[in-house]
Amino acid sequence: MKTIDLKLLFHLVLKKWWIVAITVPVFSACAFFISLYLIDPVYQSNTTLYIGKDLELNENLEYNDLLIGNQLVEDYRELVKSRLVVNQVLKELKLNNISTEDFSGKLSVDLINNTRIIQIAASDTSPDMARIIADKVTDVFIEKVTEIMQVENVKVIDCAEIPLHPVKPNKTLNTIIGFVLGSVLSLGLIFLIELLDNSVKTAEEIKEILDLPIIGIIPVFSKK
Repeated sequence: MKTIDLKLLFHLVLKKWWIVAITVPVFSACAFFISLYLIDPVYQSNTTLYIGKDLELNENLEYNDLLIGNQLVEDYRELVKSRLVVNQVLKELKLNNISTEDFSGKLSVDLINNTRIIQIAASDTSPDMARIIADKVTDVFIEKVTEIMQVENVKVIDCAEIPLHPVKPNKTLNTIIGFVLGSVLSLGLIFLIELLDNSVKTAEEIKEILDLPIIGIIPVFSKK
């Protein structure tokens, strides 16, 4: 098998530049087209809640308080995604065509910095439904967290709003991925063609393969 140095690789790519010129734009355009027309846009709406005492950073804040705050958000996340909450939301919204697991995948819970303020987010292909789900999940969560965890100080800071722009797909990122894949594929194709080509094209290749000195070269003349 031939060994290829960097200089030869560079000249090889330049010689077969048309492969790169075709493959890269095609893959980039396909990725953009798929993101724009074939993938359903996903919208996300969220609510923010204040639960209990605020864990602001100050000199009186103990390290254990931060650990408790982080642990609580994990508890809240599990409660939001639990069958108890999800099934009640599905029942009240009359969503019978989606499973508990799939609906749970639409939800997320995040802690805002080092506070007791959490954010509940819901995703859906419909921006209006994303808002409805976020608000309903929040209502059911407040009911259950008060009932199960005995937390009484739960207040809604921000209600859900109809999102104006989708969070998925990311057309720019997908186009970049298509560009990279096209570049890798085109370069791989060029190298594969070169490795499969067993013909001898230069005097240096003859000298390298046969390990014999070159005593003469027959030039190629034009028909003129």
